[in-house]
Amino acid sequence: MLQTIVNAWKIPDLRKKLLFTALIVFIFRLGSAIPVPFTDIGESGIIADPNAGNFMNYLSLMTGDAFNYGTIFAMSITPYINSSIIMQLLAVAIPALERLQNEGEEGRKKIASITRFVTIALGLLQSTAYFFYLRSQGYLVKSAAGANYTGFFAVFQAIVIIACFTAGTALIMWLGEQINDKGIGNGISIILFAGIVSRIPTLVATLFGPRVGYFFKGGPYYVLSPVVAVLLILMIAYIVWMDNAERRVPVQYAKRVVGRKMYGGQSTHIPIKVNMSGVMPIIFASSILSLPPTVEMFVSSKLSEDSPWNTFFSIFKSTHWVYGIIYFVLIIAFAYFYASIQYNPIEMSKNIRDNGGSIPGIRPGEPTSRYIGKIISRITLIGALLLSVVALFPIVFSQVSTFFLGKWQEGATMNISLGGTSIIILVGVALETVKQLESQMMMRHYKGFLD
Repeated sequence: MLQTIVNAWKIPDLRKKLLFTALIVFIFRLGSAIPVPFTDIGESGIIADPNAGNFMNYLSLMTGDAFNYGTIFAMSITPYINSSIIMQLLAVAIPALERLQNEGEEGRKKIASITRFVTIALGLLQSTAYFFYLRSQGYLVKSAAGANYTGFFAVFQAIVIIACFTAGTALIMWLGEQINDKGIGNGISIILFAGIVSRIPTLVATLFGPRVGYFFKGGPYYVLSPVVAVLLILMIAYIVWMDNAERRVPVQYAKRVVGRKMYGGQSTHIPIKVNMSGVMPIIFASSILSLPPTVEMFVSSKLSEDSPWNTFFSIFKSTHWVYGIIYFVLIIAFAYFYASIQYNPIEMSKNIRDNGGSIPGIRPGEPTSRYIGKIISRITLIGALLLSVVALFPIVFSQVSTFFLGKWQEGATMNISLGGTSIIILVGVALETVKQLESQMMMRHYKGFLD
């Protein structure tokens, strides 16, 4: 990877793109440090609040602490990601959007335009909910009497805060498109990558921070910290292997004579990735499991201690064993759901037959579609199981390590905040960026050769 970046830096055109991308990332990080007017969150941030739920921690991790401190880019790129997911799902359910997808470049431009409007709408909705949370938790500038403002100034305060958050969403979306147009590409993913990476120093400082106790007196967790580092390296290698793994379905094309030339007769394959859905099942599952804690955050003050709702909400904490089971089941279910959107065995079988091809040993038509469907089903299950290992391992490791640390020192904990979702995103974006740089260098190499 480093060698690819060094080689790209030697090419003037790519060097300009790299510098432009770095400038956009710098602007993103600068905006992530500028607080919105009329907010007063403090140095500790929202996550230090015991009322903050799993969804708040998830957004803080994905936004690089911008959400934690209520900055201009607090919404980050999450509204755009949600908008893209919604458009993908609607394209399957709404025939008009499906026709736009099949119209080529013009259709994709129209869908991209619709995605931008949906992003702004989601950003406005999310910003409004975030404002009411800040107001309910006392994170806004208060009057001289120490209470929240009322009347005209309260309305003005709400309009300014919500407008700043929504404008930050639109600006981040524009920055990502600028990376696509004038940078090295993959702009939205690079901004997401930068947000997650920015939290690594804080996580490392927390992991190696001082602890008080007999075994760890005045020092960090020297015993488990190297273990965490080794496991992190092994997990990255595991994700790289999982990302590159694929099942190749052989296809044999018949020979055709066109004029005086003979075409076809070659053997090829259809690559089906083991992790065909990427990190989407984890994102979907995390989003659903974060809803109950988010609801609890708003209604907890109104519940009595013996309310049955407290037991229900406790199930959706990451420390509960039922949470892990539900998380695992949702990852499997969403992996199959996303695979059904990406691959259509009937259409794949039709394309193979129309091009004069066939799978060895399988008759064309319905038997081919059934065969491809069976392969996709099995590969999806394997990929979902491999993906669930990455998602659940940090949770399991944190619980196991906390159990053993508690034997040595009462109250000691080991929390791995950089979860499987973040690691998959980091590794996936890094691999995709390197591939894009290599392809651009390859194009310039061929161009120079032809000139």
